[in-house]
Amino acid sequence: MPFHPGRRTPPVVAVTVSALVAMGLALTACGPTAPVGNDSPPAPGSSPPSASPLPSSSRSGTPTPSPGNPGQLRLEPFATGLDNPINIANAGDGSGRLFVNLQGGMIRVIRPDGSVRAEPFLDIRNRVLAGGERGLLGLAFHPDFPEESRIFVDYTRTPDGATVISEFHASAQRADPASERVLLLIPQPFANHNGGQLAFGPDGFLYIGMGDGGSGGDPFGNGQNTRALLGKLLRIDVNGQPAAGKAYAIPRDNPFAAGGIRPGAGAPEVWSYGLRNPWRFSFDAANGDVYIGDVGQGAWEEIDRQAGDSRGGENYGWNVMEGDHCFRDGCNARPFVKPIAEYGHDQGCAVIGGYVYRGSEQPVLRGVYVFADDCSGLVFTLQVDAGTRAAKLLLDSHRAISSFGIGENGEMYAADLGGAISRVVAA
Repeated sequence: MPFHPGRRTPPVVAVTVSALVAMGLALTACGPTAPVGNDSPPAPGSSPPSASPLPSSSRSGTPTPSPGNPGQLRLEPFATGLDNPINIANAGDGSGRLFVNLQGGMIRVIRPDGSVRAEPFLDIRNRVLAGGERGLLGLAFHPDFPEESRIFVDYTRTPDGATVISEFHASAQRADPASERVLLLIPQPFANHNGGQLAFGPDGFLYIGMGDGGSGGDPFGNGQNTRALLGKLLRIDVNGQPAAGKAYAIPRDNPFAAGGIRPGAGAPEVWSYGLRNPWRFSFDAANGDVYIGDVGQGAWEEIDRQAGDSRGGENYGWNVMEGDHCFRDGCNARPFVKPIAEYGHDQGCAVIGGYVYRGSEQPVLRGVYVFADDCSGLVFTLQVDAGTRAAKLLLDSHRAISSFGIGENGEMYAADLGGAISRVVAA
């Protein structure tokens, strides 16, 4: 089964978004090349602005480009020949290389000229249970790499599909498969909603995106259970003295840790909760704000934001809310942090969280958050540096976009399941 971050049933074959627009119709199903995104629903710190729904797919009224207000985007070919690329990272070592996770369990190296090195950086295919939403899902280099010669990966292990967060020692050329040290093992009750993103924050701590454990509707209530590690954004310290019984330290200011705002009220690793499948999240390099693309259930996809000065403990509402809407009948939305943007399943079925652009080669994109939908291939923007966060549809890519990434130079890249890596540029 092809990859998709959050859906159980295959999408219905449909005509392309462009054809629907030409006919004056709304998008009602995912394209034929899209992997699988959301389940059909069962029976029923700081507060960001309310969600802004995305506009229709009409291309009319395209704004004139200005700083922070791109008129159009395009995907410029950069590298090809990769097998199911699902994550893009850089090492921060001055080499200008990109490192791309292949779902099956390899990490490949792309040189600055776009050529793909034949030898993998890491090959752990014999440890990875891949297929559907499983695989080698996340990669993060230690912030002091290569002086601190550790990389961190997130994968679903064979034979049971449990999530493994491990560190490996690595040189500039390759990571040593024999050096694996497991930091965290999280059982997965179902095959879907594994999350998978790893990223170091400006604070030097490692953040881990975890889905709710799968099936549909969060049957075990993991999203709202602060003592469960599923349905969360986790935050751990890989540099400090490990806590008792753990392979890592707990940041003292985590909300449920001893020095946090609600000590003892949840698992000490938990940073924020109420998430369904935070497949991709990222930090804004300018201010540390966190943007989370949380894959929805049967109706709504959402982008959540956490301010860079947050103390943690935000509850994004799943499985009481789906986006800015009640998932449970008669819900009370007041306790939950609302998404800053959402869109319905007339425009896709699996949000792919992206990045706020802070590079130099595309000045019109500065301060713009770029994200996409895996099913429809639509690419959207949010002008987070402007006075509004209204989302805009800027590109129908006709691709199954699985992830975005940032190079060392701040330029943005996109991976698609057809095997290509592209640069995101303002057209």
